Amino acid sequence: MSSASKPVKIAPSVLASDFGKLADEIKAVSLAGADWIHLDAMDGRFVPNLTFGPPVIKAVREITDVYFDAHLMIEDPDVILEDFASAGVQGITVHVEVCTHLNRTLSRIRELGCRAGVAINPATGVDSLAHCLHLIDLILVMTVNPGFGGQAFIPEMLPKIEQVATMIGNRDIQLQVDGGITAKTAPLVRQAGANNLVAGSAIFGAKEGYSEAIAALRQACSAFPVKQL
Repeated sequence: MSSASKPVKIAPSVLASDFGKLADEIKAVSLAGADWIHLDAMDGRFVPNLTFGPPVIKAVREITDVYFDAHLMIEDPDVILEDFASAGVQGITVHVEVCTHLNRTLSRIRELGCRAGVAINPATGVDSLAHCLHLIDLILVMTVNPGFGGQAFIPEMLPKIEQVATMIGNRDIQLQVDGGITAKTAPLVRQAGANNLVAGSAIFGAKEGYSEAIAALRQACSAFPVKQL
């Protein structure tokens, strides 16, 4: 099944939530219909911001049984993979830009019982993924430069999403997009072949409520035909 034909998953990014009420926020979006919870772990080195790590994730894991999707914006992810797995995440995504031995890192994530993901920044090409597709469960195309929430979607990334969708073909790989996802941009990335949408401000900053915001993203995706790549 191609990524374009896979059901759409909505993954609220807690980076845009109220960290003072993180457990309540995660529970709320879970009850509101989130498919995954997207957890942005930042180290202040690979990106200029700091967020949280395994202890915080472990503390909120009991709030919900919804899929925990850890996105590691960390310079040396290999040293902390086991900690994230032990904290209860089901998926771990690392950045190709920091993985000297990507095959080894992906293999280790799978050994720990998690799905292995690879993220690529806007300036990074997709060719570096071709040799390890057999180890990848998710490809994350960043449609903003990582490190901060609330950034504007970079439309020049749409051809890259199409390129990744073609690379995935019928493989069982999620094609995730993160950055500037709203009801206006969601159908664009869906048309390009993405099936897994990370949204922060569009959900946690929504005036109409979390359930309505998640439903609006789903509706926006379903209203447009997916391109046949």
